[in-house]
Amino acid sequence: MAEAANGGARGRGDGVPCPTNPMVTPLLTDLYQFTMAYAYWKAGKHLDRAVFDLYFRKNPFGGEFTIFGGLEECIRFIANFKFAEDEIKFLRSVMPSCEDGFFEYLSSIDCSDVEVYAIPEGYVVFPKVPLMRIEGPVAVIQLLETPFLSLVNYASLVTTNAARHRLVAGKSKNLLEFGLRRAQGPDGGISASRYSYMGGFDATSNVAAGRLFGIPIRGTHSHAFVSSFMGLDEITDEALTSSDGSNKCEDFVSVVQNWLIRIQDSSSLRGTFGETSQSELAAFTSYALAFPNAFLALVDTYDAVGIRLDSGDLAYLSVETRKFFHAIEKEFGVVGFGKMTITASNDLNEETIDALNKQGHEVDAFGIGTYLVTCYAQAALGCVFKLVEINKQPRIKLSEDVTKVSIPCKKRCYRLYGKEGYPLVDIMTGEDEPGPKIGERLLCRHPFNESKRAYVVPQHVEELLKCYWPGTSSNSREELPSIHEIRTRCIHHLDRMRPDHMRRLNPTPYKVSVSAKLYDFIHFLWLNEAPVGELQ
Repeated sequence: MAEAANGGARGRGDGVPCPTNPMVTPLLTDLYQFTMAYAYWKAGKHLDRAVFDLYFRKNPFGGEFTIFGGLEECIRFIANFKFAEDEIKFLRSVMPSCEDGFFEYLSSIDCSDVEVYAIPEGYVVFPKVPLMRIEGPVAVIQLLETPFLSLVNYASLVTTNAARHRLVAGKSKNLLEFGLRRAQGPDGGISASRYSYMGGFDATSNVAAGRLFGIPIRGTHSHAFVSSFMGLDEITDEALTSSDGSNKCEDFVSVVQNWLIRIQDSSSLRGTFGETSQSELAAFTSYALAFPNAFLALVDTYDAVGIRLDSGDLAYLSVETRKFFHAIEKEFGVVGFGKMTITASNDLNEETIDALNKQGHEVDAFGIGTYLVTCYAQAALGCVFKLVEINKQPRIKLSEDVTKVSIPCKKRCYRLYGKEGYPLVDIMTGEDEPGPKIGERLLCRHPFNESKRAYVVPQHVEELLKCYWPGTSSNSREELPSIHEIRTRCIHHLDRMRPDHMRRLNPTPYKVSVSAKLYDFIHFLWLNEAPVGELQ
């Protein structure tokens, strides 16, 4: 089970498993990464020491937070990064003008000289702050750009989507991911199940994801099962054994029919309980015989050890169903019947759950598919991978759009907490600057807006970037936690955030800043790099 939960075969890289998806190889990249690598090699620059930041520019779904996902797969990728002979052969065929020495160079490289520093997976993160800092030979790092972005973009997007659903549903509700059949292919389905669980969902219907990652799996039956029955005479094995094996009911069908008569004849329930479909009754009875300890009945308007509402006015139906359950408990003294689980499905999303909350409902669990796994409200997160330093020389990307201007140089990143225990601001400093200290006043500046600045006296300081792949440095490597530990971390960090940053409507933007020294350096470099126009 432990090996299955790790999600793949053992790899060659320091005991780190291979990527979960076997298609994630050094060839899973854009051609221009190879053309740049060749140009670096041809110019003798391929060993230049480069530093790249992987970050995003804007929070998704109209919110003010994001959850970082995909780090483990990135580490798996670089731990096992090595070109196979057939891959080199293919590259020769598509780059016929390149010299043989370049392909010999590609055959020799791995990521043993690459360093990766990252925010822990499952953390709440914000725009401009590097999720990952990657250091190493520039040609090698360039080959990591596209796969890293591919592994982080969707993972972080769907984890954030799941977290938003968790926040709107509340802690007491069960969230079930039912999206495999609607996902963008098998890899999309597997990834969605993994990162939905990481973002706070309780279980998935995806059996393969359950095996790979140790996620709890849940499922009942579809309308086809209900429609396949015509009547109770189709049930051949009518015996039902109690859960502890101490008792056995030889004719469960008769028990069902007797209870139906009692309910129909009840004066207090008269008018509530209408005509019973014998085909549905047969299907539910048959399913209860098969799964007596995990019975959940789908009645297009009903899941049970409970009932599943799959269409109609879910708020109204759930309330009426709960009233009926309570009436059964009171009328017949069936203890606990009023608390049976009511599950709702049918194209649910963040907005519909919010609407149900406002209307008032009695739903205990939500089955969510299409809108969750496809991230229907936003197609992509938009992570970028930018060069910030080469051979110890800071580099900056300039743009007329200030949101696209990068923050240069190798940086350290900190989260500063206030008196109430909430994070107040994330701050970036130059690598050689002294870090913020508890109780010492610090000037925090917006990277590009001169007027936005504030003093902060942190009560707790957390350095965000940890070493997950040390390369040839002497830094110790952070262990990769289990998916269950990441899920717990994610929920904990969501709880630590100030509520106004997390609300659905008009959330307060979280502050991301730079130190005064880094602010001055950014603008010094900007002025030096920007061309000066001439008016004639």
